[in-house]
Amino acid sequence: MAVDKQPVPRAGARRPTFAILVLVLLGILAIVVGVIYLTEPVHSLPSFFPGYAAHGQIHHHTRGYIAIAAGIILLIIAAIIRGPRRRRGYY
Repeated sequence: MAVDKQPVPRAGARRPTFAILVLVLLGILAIVVGVIYLTEPVHSLPSFFPGYAAHGQIHHHTRGYIAIAAGIILLIIAAIIRGPRRRRGYY
């Protein structure tokens, strides 16, 4: 009688899916905010955004670039935490 032994996952071996989800959502949100900073003039920004000015005509390019970079970094961290995909089946 042949018994297939499957490895039992350890308690700490589970991937932190909640942390990955939060990192991906924050990364996408940061990229969207960065694009808004780059495309909208200061007077058109939502009032809860830092840098809002009622009569300004300039764009906040530095804040936009930093927000986009932070979003990309968050997405990279989420991909690193997720680790490589394991393929099932044939190699």
